[in-house]
Amino acid sequence: MNRNFLFAWYETPRGKLLKQLEADYIQRSITVSCQQTILQVGGLGWENEFIDCSLYKHFIILDAKNRGCEEALKIQAKASYLPLKSDSVDMIILPHLLEFDAFRFQTIREVERVLKPEGIILVLNFNPWSFWIRYQYLWDKKMADSWGGHFISRSRITDWLKLLNFEISVCSQFYLDSVVSTSGKNNLRKHLFSGTAYAVKAIKRRYNLIPLTPIKSRNPSLVLAGSINSPAHKKKHD
Repeated sequence: MNRNFLFAWYETPRGKLLKQLEADYIQRSITVSCQQTILQVGGLGWENEFIDCSLYKHFIILDAKNRGCEEALKIQAKASYLPLKSDSVDMIILPHLLEFDAFRFQTIREVERVLKPEGIILVLNFNPWSFWIRYQYLWDKKMADSWGGHFISRSRITDWLKLLNFEISVCSQFYLDSVVSTSGKNNLRKHLFSGTAYAVKAIKRRYNLIPLTPIKSRNPSLVLAGSINSPAHKKKHD
């Protein structure tokens, strides 16, 4: 995994704008209580811009190189093998991780495993159709050499999540000065090439199958019509 392209992009003028937009967006997207567990896979170093670690005591950053703000709890481990129990995390944030992860399919499965039912996942990626991202990637040799990743479209991310029984709740696209969000997988194709990055927020659903037990057939007992109120029955009781 090599995320040098990401950190170098954040130092550019457009990257600084994106960084601020993403910080505000993540802060608004954290809807779980401060008593619940939030896991961020992939450290950024400026997490204190979107979360108060003194309030969220169970905010954890997992990073292979131990990146992340000093105030947060940290776990140094690989994203494809999360050292956490199944169904133990309430929210997981993946900030520009999957596009640099050679084992991203395994990482997605691990995220689904440790996330609680009805838990929230938030994925942020670069927009693969962005003119500015492509231009920076091709023009700057140093950043291009440090790329070591793959552009992933928003539609592909949503398809992966749906295969793992996630329900897409919000899709967002980041422009230079604004964020446009829609519910579910509604159209965000307007000005697709000008968007720098996108975000997908989804909820883990767990559907339990209810087994249908066969009903045992019973032989109904025959009752003669009018036998209870027949005159012979009345005389017998009299």
